[in-house]
Amino acid sequence: MLDNLNAMLTDMLGPAGPLMAVAGLALLLILAAIPLMLGSKPDPMDKLAKSGRARIDAETKAILRDTRRNAKLNKYAQYLEPKSAEELGQARLKLLQAGYRTRDAVRLFYLAQMVLGIGLLAAGTVYYFMVIDGPTATMQQKLMYILLPGAAGYLAPKYWVQKRIEERRKQIEEGFPDALDMMLVCVEAGQALDQAIVRVAAELHASYPALADEFEIISHEMKAGKDKAAVLNDMGERCGVQDVASFVTVLNQAASFGTSIADALRVYASEMRDKRVMRAEEKANKLPTKMTLTTMMFTVPPLLIILVGPSIVGITQLGAISP
Repeated sequence: MLDNLNAMLTDMLGPAGPLMAVAGLALLLILAAIPLMLGSKPDPMDKLAKSGRARIDAETKAILRDTRRNAKLNKYAQYLEPKSAEELGQARLKLLQAGYRTRDAVRLFYLAQMVLGIGLLAAGTVYYFMVIDGPTATMQQKLMYILLPGAAGYLAPKYWVQKRIEERRKQIEEGFPDALDMMLVCVEAGQALDQAIVRVAAELHASYPALADEFEIISHEMKAGKDKAAVLNDMGERCGVQDVASFVTVLNQAASFGTSIADALRVYASEMRDKRVMRAEEKANKLPTKMTLTTMMFTVPPLLIILVGPSIVGITQLGAISP
């Protein structure tokens, strides 16, 4: 189908017809995007009050309306912010889970997508014109060298953020049992929960910086007078880890029913240690299967060559000798 289209464009516009068609398509896409960017868009801040997630949306609203933010980004705010409040809240939550908590994180994310997409599209076009351009170039080559770099540049920030989220979640899962053990020791020694969180954050900063940052945020928010249950719930949403969410539920229930926080921490810390041991056992049980496949892949072909190779050589020589 692409070859037929390439032949038709060549017959109509000459040898450079397919290239002109691709360039015209790119120009039309750019011209179509300009009115959308320049057109008046409703302020997404007006829609945040209608969202069901009141706490996340209220914080996002306060941050995006802060006059102390980057003045240059404020000029292009309508181009660098999502249209809907729901999309804005989801983007901010993902960036928080990736560890990006600056005021301009959402705008910088969309700015990186736009700059990388347009920049790599232009670079691919220049590379095609200077290196690949010729009468033998196919439509697949045109699409690959012109449009593929732009798509890769647009998707690169999303891939980077998702990778950061996964690495951060893994680090939190690995360090959370140790954090609970240290918090339990601090609480049983007579410290309050706020003081225990500060001490745990200081101790974990060298080995698990992501988890230490979360505990530091909790301590600062508690010192600022924010409700403890809301602070813990925010931590569960920022981390995106099921163990942390369960830990938040345990602490909130202990505070609601008036039970001992030390007893709740002791039971939950024991469960987290058992869970970490089970994760290690699961990885150990997967190891023989992985080693078996690897061993078969690297040992069976050489063994077959050693065993069957001489026979094949002998049969070939007999065939060459016989008349």
